[in-house]
Amino acid sequence: MKILVIEDEKRLAQLLKQGLEEQGFIVDLAYDGSEGQFQAEHYPYDAILLDLSLPVVDGLTILKALREQGNGVPVLIITARGDVGDRIRGLNLGADDYLAKPFDLEELIARIHDLIRRSRGQSSPQLKIGSLIINTNSRTVTRSESEITLSAREYDLLAYLALNAGRVVSRTELIDHIYSTDCELDSNVIDVYINYLRNKIDKTFSPPLIHTVRGAGYILEERP
Repeated sequence: MKILVIEDEKRLAQLLKQGLEEQGFIVDLAYDGSEGQFQAEHYPYDAILLDLSLPVVDGLTILKALREQGNGVPVLIITARGDVGDRIRGLNLGADDYLAKPFDLEELIARIHDLIRRSRGQSSPQLKIGSLIINTNSRTVTRSESEITLSAREYDLLAYLALNAGRVVSRTELIDHIYSTDCELDSNVIDVYINYLRNKIDKTFSPPLIHTVRGAGYILEERP
């Protein structure tokens, strides 16, 4: 999952990036409101961590603009402002959650996971498609009670497909959500990782769950 952190305290932003990447997230950073608003409006993210006290453009202005454009990306406000008025204004403008500084990284990560799941219509940390179970908290995968070992990239791809189970996901969308914005990739990279996943998820199990929709992308679902 790809996260945008809009935070002008560079040391804190780098610490957040490091902590989130250690948990498997892809993280883009923006150090002022103008840069952050541009990235939020032009690139797809699974969640945004948004500081309110930003140079150039403040966080509430960014949030208001995104919601007026119909951008429903989950937004978690992180700010040193702890008063009720700021919290209410942020929530009324469409923020999905609020965490005052200083905060515990584990709590932040748990809230991010929850926001992303809820935005995809999932309430449980366990995603189940047929006999396949993905635990988004522990990043573990089993099928028919057999544990499956995946690389970090394989897991990211599978988890994104699972969060969108039953929906065709294009190669472009997959690239947008499991690679950083500035990453240069071979054109067939998604096909290569889909093949890796099929060998681990489908090859020795039945029925197959990963399906190709010619000219459109891939879909994860159990079919009769």
